Amino acid sequence: MKKLTFFTLCLLLSSTTFAADISAGKGKTMLCASCHGADGIAVIPGYPNLKGQNAAYIEKSIKAYKSGERKDPVMSPMAATINDADIKDIAAYFESLK
Repeated sequence: MKKLTFFTLCLLLSSTTFAADISAGKGKTMLCASCHGADGIAVIPGYPNLKGQNAAYIEKSIKAYKSGERKDPVMSPMAATINDADIKDIAAYFESLK
């Protein structure tokens, strides 16, 4: 019973404490828009479209650039400036674009 209560509490805290804010994410995408477009459709050939992309995938990708797991001369330095809460918000915003 204690394990179930602990597990439930962890789930509850993780879902409320770290909820993404789509509106905030929109306001944090100025730099993203220069390559990925204001509407999430890339303006540079070969760059990925982010419109409607799965938020978990975007989060994982940005965090990989930030940690150095993935390397790119443009994305790596940009990702280094974004905190985890902003990453979550940005990812949620692009996912919301249908």
